[in-house]
Amino acid sequence: MSEKAILPAVAAHGATHLPAVDLDSYNVELKNDEGFVGDRASKGAFREIIHNWRKALRQTGADPLGDESTEELSKKTLDELLARGEPEAAGVIHGAIEDFSQELALVIRRFLKLKGWKDTQRIAIGGGFRAGRVGELVIGRAAVVLKADKIDIGLVPIHNDPDEAGLIGAAHLAPSWMFEAYDAILGVDIGGTNIRAGVINLNLKKDPTLAKAKVWKFSLWRHGDEEGVKREHALDTLTGMLDGLISAARKKGMKLAPFIGIGCPGVIDEDGSIDRGAQNLPGNWQGNRFNLPLTLHTAIPRIGDHDSSIVLHNDAVVQGLSEIPFMRDVERWGVLTIGTGLGNARFTNRSASED
Repeated sequence: MSEKAILPAVAAHGATHLPAVDLDSYNVELKNDEGFVGDRASKGAFREIIHNWRKALRQTGADPLGDESTEELSKKTLDELLARGEPEAAGVIHGAIEDFSQELALVIRRFLKLKGWKDTQRIAIGGGFRAGRVGELVIGRAAVVLKADKIDIGLVPIHNDPDEAGLIGAAHLAPSWMFEAYDAILGVDIGGTNIRAGVINLNLKKDPTLAKAKVWKFSLWRHGDEEGVKREHALDTLTGMLDGLISAARKKGMKLAPFIGIGCPGVIDEDGSIDRGAQNLPGNWQGNRFNLPLTLHTAIPRIGDHDSSIVLHNDAVVQGLSEIPFMRDVERWGVLTIGTGLGNARFTNRSASED
């Protein structure tokens, strides 16, 4: 590892000791005889449940959801069917919510048995699935199922829009005092389908806990819609997105900190390399031959008058960090992100007096 690989960072990549919390566990891959347990609580699993309900109904008559394939049903369509659809169509969605809620509750039970998740008091549910009304109802129903089973755990939807939470959490990767002279930072959320980059307005004067932090402007690239995307192309596109955001902030008169916080799937090593878990990204991002923070620092060596500092962590961790201002009334809490897979992280709050 070259010295340059660690010099730009203001905190260790993949750190378990963060400014406001200790990271007790993340990227757990629970397995049983059927495969990864987390796959039972993914967006794909929910679609499969809807498909199975429709398949059963077709054997006795017409499909109340029509001819459109289950994969093509958007979150908005599912919410509309639930709220204003024909009774049988709404019944299919209700049935899927019930089945999926039971699966989510089962998965949560498994997590709570892990040493790193012991005595968890509250879990925030994020990821793209949470963004619709269907997702909110799943969270509520799973909470009821667990409480009825005498499992005292709070389940809450993540406060910020999940797409924005994955950017806002980047502000918690470094101590907030580092940003006191600035208005905003850059955040990046790299996923298996999309790459987002955004300018996060910190609003520290309104709330020093970052509870008022908001995404001021963002860029989105759906690399999952393109075939054969290479890593180099993805990095060039990301660099272009960040350059555009830096320019936009400058034109707005926004004082941008020389900091980029990145969330990315997988287990992150201290040197900024990705050990494993990034197989859904375009090209090969894993192993010590590729270092995302160092590569990005080469492309964007300075922001304003200062050298760029870049910190990389797991995407579920970063999304979870956005909940810090709303989790001060508990000590041990976690996040589950329902997306292509099930992202996960467990935190313990630290007092302000701790190092």
